[in-house]
Amino acid sequence: MTPASRRRLARHLIRLSISGALLLLFAMHIGGRPRVEFIDRVEHYLYDARLRASMPGTVDPRIVIVEIDEASQLELGQWPWPRDTLATLVDRLFDDYGVQVLGLDVLFAEEEERPLERLLHELAAGEFGDDPHAAAILMRLQNNLDSNRRFAESLIARDVVTGFVFKDTLRSGEPQATGRLPEPVLSKEQVAGIDVPFVRAAGYVGTLPALQQNAAAGGFFDAPLVDADGVFRRAPLVQQYEGDLYPSLALAVALLALDSPPLSFVFDTERDDYSGLNLEALSIGGQHVAVNEQAAVFIPYRGRQGSFPFVRAMDVLSGAVPAEVLSGRIVLLGATAAGLLDVRSTPVAQRYYGVEAHANLISGLLDGTIRRQPSWSGGLEFVLLLLIAALSALLLPRLSPLAALAFVALLLVSTTAVNFWLWTALDLVVPLASMLLYILFAGLLQISYGFFIESRNRRHLSRLFGQYIPPRLVTELAASGEDASMQGESRDMSVLFSDVRGFASLSENVEARELTRLMNEILTPITAVVHEHRGTIDKYMGDAVMAFWGAPLADEDHAHNAVTAGLQMIAAVAALHGPFRQRGWPAIAVGVGVASGEMNVGNMGSEFRIAYTVMGDTVNLGSRLEGLTRQYGVDMLVSADTARLAPQYAYRELDRVRVKGRQEAVDIMQPLGLKATLPAQCLAAAETFSTMLAAYRAGDWDRAETLLDSMASEQQETVQEVYRARIRRYRNEPPPADWDGVFEHDRK
Repeated sequence: MTPASRRRLARHLIRLSISGALLLLFAMHIGGRPRVEFIDRVEHYLYDARLRASMPGTVDPRIVIVEIDEASQLELGQWPWPRDTLATLVDRLFDDYGVQVLGLDVLFAEEEERPLERLLHELAAGEFGDDPHAAAILMRLQNNLDSNRRFAESLIARDVVTGFVFKDTLRSGEPQATGRLPEPVLSKEQVAGIDVPFVRAAGYVGTLPALQQNAAAGGFFDAPLVDADGVFRRAPLVQQYEGDLYPSLALAVALLALDSPPLSFVFDTERDDYSGLNLEALSIGGQHVAVNEQAAVFIPYRGRQGSFPFVRAMDVLSGAVPAEVLSGRIVLLGATAAGLLDVRSTPVAQRYYGVEAHANLISGLLDGTIRRQPSWSGGLEFVLLLLIAALSALLLPRLSPLAALAFVALLLVSTTAVNFWLWTALDLVVPLASMLLYILFAGLLQISYGFFIESRNRRHLSRLFGQYIPPRLVTELAASGEDASMQGESRDMSVLFSDVRGFASLSENVEARELTRLMNEILTPITAVVHEHRGTIDKYMGDAVMAFWGAPLADEDHAHNAVTAGLQMIAAVAALHGPFRQRGWPAIAVGVGVASGEMNVGNMGSEFRIAYTVMGDTVNLGSRLEGLTRQYGVDMLVSADTARLAPQYAYRELDRVRVKGRQEAVDIMQPLGLKATLPAQCLAAAETFSTMLAAYRAGDWDRAETLLDSMASEQQETVQEVYRARIRRYRNEPPPADWDGVFEHDRK
């Protein structure tokens, strides 16, 4: 494994460790060991947001709230009202308005005692009690004034649900139970063998026995499952006390409204155990209501306060309420006056009447619109989180910071959309906070780490290579993870030399400052061409430029890029002829030589001066090729290895030579242009020259000269004169018998 590969692997492992550590933290939260309060708070916020976004926002006329409000208290006196007033209210609701069910969201735990009733009781206990006639009169008066009995009698044979309160704990000296409980919906015998962690009560404050005895049912209206932030989102449908199960006020009212259907629990039929983990629903006469492991439900709030009709209690007593508002309706009697403190914080409002929260639950039970959060939702949450973590770990390290940011945004939107689809289409409550927070934190950490590493590498690479290569390649080098060391190494690369023709005479005829500007005008486009084609500027040598391809960033197309750059350099300098002429400067041209092969690259020099450069036989060959362009009268020459590595171009083989300082012969080639765009006559001319060269190397001087003449008729070139001169020489001084066609140049 190369050092660059090891570095890339180390970075990937670090990024995977970041994702893994976050995944472990969120997985522990999902498993409940431990629960992270911050994640729970965000989950509560997201639950509330989804609920508010999907509420129907309509008014349900089936359930009417008779409110104990400030106006009614001004009319009827402060609460609690006299029991005979309440009896009259119950009579009005059932006899005059014909309501279906009445639920009492108020507690009647104590008997009402009036001063007149107390006086009659004292008289009966005193001397008047010894007179049978007087005692009978006093007893008749007491019975007529007994408001508690009248209120209790008003409940007989009517579908009235009383309210009571369960206690979750008992303080020292506090009585465990007062009043009377209704009949349980399921007895301890009926739930025997069911291992469900119901909400268990330690005691209760029940209704007066006389009232409860005459009422059709009763239900608790305390809120034992208020969340940690104090918001009333969930409510248990039943609570367990001494083994028996008692209904909530909402469930008791709904059961009466549905004609008291049988009640049972629904478990996962594929499992044998009847535990909270397998509890799926509460069956109400065959209609399933999804519950959690505690037999609790999310309250399906219809909208903000006012989702049900409200009528004042005093208007019911006076008969001012239109009959159609109450006829056949479910009625809840509850407090809305500020002084009675029956206000709760809910997902839809900070101050929400408790009686209306019960109304929302009753409406949901009747309609079957209660969303479910089954026991396996935690498993689904973990699977989705695992999928998100895998996508993040695989893709984020490969993306740029900006692309990673866009990916994080896309992941947030898509995750929220899928979750909201489960919410609205399937009525599933799947936790969302863990996934969104994981995406945010993982994205932030991965992007920050990537940005830090890339910035550090870019600064490091800019210090090393900023003077040699364009910023774009610095960025690519940082992203590639390749070895950024400037230590010497051997690589297959391409090197290019370019030189301005006639610079010596040019410098003699142009003033120094003008010459500087002129050279800047020439070197700027040449440098731009090198950078555009992924090259590295090695050095400027007066009028000459040296560049190479394949380092510091590896380039499989180094030969092709070098040839392309060389041809475009020639074109860029030719384009300067017009502007130079306007300035009075002479026309200039450049010669280019390119060689490809193995060379050494790295920082080289002395302790006083060092430079990132290339060395080797291939480098020397590139320099010699640039020098040979003058002798052959062409703008550019490349080695045979370069031509082989850049086959997209067409070439004309000019010669086989042995350059000064090099023992091995080399074929030198002239690039003609891209094969796909080269005219046919150009290719035909190259083929003719190749035929001439074969005749020349075979010693067939006459045929070679004839072919040269045919080419001269179309275009006179310096290279043709070079070969004519050689042919004349070899006719007079034939080469040795073992001549291989190599021409040896003794000049650089």
